[in-house]
Formats: sequence, structure tokens, C-alpha cells
Amino acid sequence: MRIGFTIGKFAPLHKGHQYLIEKGLQEMDKFYVIIYETDVTTLSLKTRANWIKQIYPDVNIIYAKNPPKQYGLDEQSVKIQIDYLKELVKNIEVTHFYNSEPYGKFVARDLQVQEVQVDRKRVKYPISSTIIRKNTQKHRKDMDSIVFDDMRKA
Repeated sequence: MRIGFTIGKFAPLHKGHQYLIEKGLQEMDKFYVIIYETDVTTLSLKTRANWIKQIYPDVNIIYAKNPPKQYGLDEQSVKIQIDYLKELVKNIEVTHFYNSEPYGKFVARDLQVQEVQVDRKRVKYPISSTIIRKNTQKHRKDMDSIVFDDMRKA
């Protein structure tokens, strides 16, 4: 069985994230989305997970609560993050990691899964959550309406 997963804050979920999730759902027998708690948004972990569940009912959600604060691509930061991630997926026989980030190679290496890069150069969807948070109205087209509605209320 092919079991894929991706990780993120999804703060907010945008068309680039959706493209990645859709690829995973198309190619895998089972697909998980791990959503991290974060302080970059006031929108709750539950709200962000609900966006994904409403749009993609077949996705399995894992809540990443109290994630490590140390980030980076240095070996120590990678180890801290990977150890946390291993704990989250310890009971799931994941085979593929879907991502569009430089850290994907470390996740694949350390979890011994196949890395699947999706639009790494952001050609198909040249957007990021950081850009959207700076001007939600301007980037309305980059989000599903349920996401935009929650972003407007926040």
C-alpha cells in the first residue's frame, strides 16, 4: 500500500497547498496531512484542519501540537524536527513524502520514504501563505472561498 503525507501550517491553506494535496490523493492509496500549531496566525489548528477536511474529505488529518521551536536546515535542527515528526507517524507505514520545500530531502532520508517534489519552484502557483497574510484581499483568488471567509473574519 502506498501511503503519502505532507506537513505544514496551512496558515492559510492556498491553491499551492491544494495542488500538492490533490497530487497526493491521486497518487497514493492513503494520504495524510500533518498540520502544525503556529503563532503566525490567530486561526486555530482546528479551523485550519477543517478547511482541509471540508475540501478533501478523504484526507487523514494529524494534529502537530506543541512542535519544536527550533527550525533550520542544520543537522541539529533537522534532527529535532525529524524526531518530532517520527513520533507523529510512528504507527503509520508511510512510503512517500510530498513537499515543495528544501527540507523534503531530509524528511525522506530520515524517515526512509520516497520524496515527491511538487511545484518546488512555485511555477504553477507562485504564492505563499506569508504573502497572503500580508494582503488577504489582494490574494483572494489564491484561496478557496471557505478559507478566504475565515481569513476575513480573523
